[in-house]
Amino acid sequence: MADREENARLVERMDYHSHLAIFKFQWDDGVVPDFVPGQFTSLGVKREDSTPERTRWLRRAYSIASSPNEKDSLELYIVLVDEGKLTPKLWQLEVGDRIWMDKKINGHFTLDPVPDGKDLVLVSTGTGLAPYVSMMRTFRNTGRWRKLIIVNGVRVAADLGYVPELEEASKSEDIVFIPMVTREPDWGGLNGRVNILFEDNRYEELVGSPLDPEQCHVFLCGNPDMITTVQERLEPLGFQEYNAKKSPDGNIHFERYW
Repeated sequence: MADREENARLVERMDYHSHLAIFKFQWDDGVVPDFVPGQFTSLGVKREDSTPERTRWLRRAYSIASSPNEKDSLELYIVLVDEGKLTPKLWQLEVGDRIWMDKKINGHFTLDPVPDGKDLVLVSTGTGLAPYVSMMRTFRNTGRWRKLIIVNGVRVAADLGYVPELEEASKSEDIVFIPMVTREPDWGGLNGRVNILFEDNRYEELVGSPLDPEQCHVFLCGNPDMITTVQERLEPLGFQEYNAKKSPDGNIHFERYW
């Protein structure tokens, strides 16, 4: 099938360390389809049991980190899973190598349900940061939010991505970047899981404004346990899960990574 042939190539790669990297892919036709920050595409590589008669594919979806305003390539933020089927093959790619990348971009984890001028609390673990980078790059300096709070929790400081860009952005009064580490107590920043931000008055102390369900929309992306824990802490404060049909006024939005 034509839509299952290799149709893209790796044009840039930046490795943070042996298990964490940014990949930029470009379609053969040079056209990046329109998409909304927060959406995802799928990558595919040929399976080893493929035959000339039948190509078999390993496929997985990845959130997009680049802005839709960037029309030359698509940027993905990926962690190597040693026991995984796809990512070890991605780690073998060098610039110029070919891959399949879905031209149909999907997903509902976007800012579309959120009115302008709200506080956006974007909480992630690991590479769940990717959609928030896309949102920040796209809507920064547009008045889309009153305040943007980006939280990223990882095990060790080396797993923190996009730090220079996010620190530079947080020099603006309307952007707050909160990196957190769980297994490196002397790294120089906040220690603990991201859910502790929502205990006592810690959020207000760090952000400078209250965690108000009338003003805040909270986005959760990454580890399902983190999502469940944070949601359980927020609901007694008056937050509720967003559902387009059942609770369109909800202010908790989430994307589980597995």
